[in-house]
Amino acid sequence: TCDTGDQQTTAVVHLKEPAATIVEMLKDVTSYEGEDVVFECRLSRETTQDAQWFLGDVPLQSNEMNEIRVQGTRHSLILRKVTLEDCGSISFKVGEHTSAA
Repeated sequence: TCDTGDQQTTAVVHLKEPAATIVEMLKDVTSYEGEDVVFECRLSRETTQDAQWFLGDVPLQSNEMNEIRVQGTRHSLILRKVTLEDCGSISFKVGEHTSAA
């Protein structure tokens, strides 16, 4: 706001967060049944954009079987005590970007 006493004008600043990109892609993992499996990828920047992990087409949430971690730009998924039903494609999506293993 600029106020000269008898006149006043106001403007607004709008900021948009630049989109994060995936700079370190997921890697394929081979494991034995009953072991924990870790998938990691790294983004170009820390972001508040929605990031989501998937097993096939099913979105994953943190629970007793899946642990989702975010440490700065590094995003991790730990699948606990995997079974044969866990075989398949794991993907990570942020904005318009996707990585799969």
